[in-house]
Amino acid sequence: MAHIIKDKKKLLTRIRRIKGQAEALERALDDEKECAAVLQQIAAIRGAVNGLMSEVLEGYIREHLGEEIPPEQRSDDLEQLISILRPYLK
Repeated sequence: MAHIIKDKKKLLTRIRRIKGQAEALERALDDEKECAAVLQQIAAIRGAVNGLMSEVLEGYIREHLGEEIPPEQRSDDLEQLISILRPYLK
């Protein structure tokens, strides 16, 4: 979890950007904007969420699955990561 604490400000900035994009999507729907504008906003949100996931995932892998982690702990953390990624990748 140290990687999340270390990068907390950067991660919160990403999350606030995603929140703003979601609010813009809501406004686009309320204002009955063109389909293309709505689709573009959805794509932007998805890209932002994927970027956030990538950043946190990299930190998780480095912190929880590195060579210095005891094998039994690494195995448990790997299983936890797999259970998290399965539904995300569907």
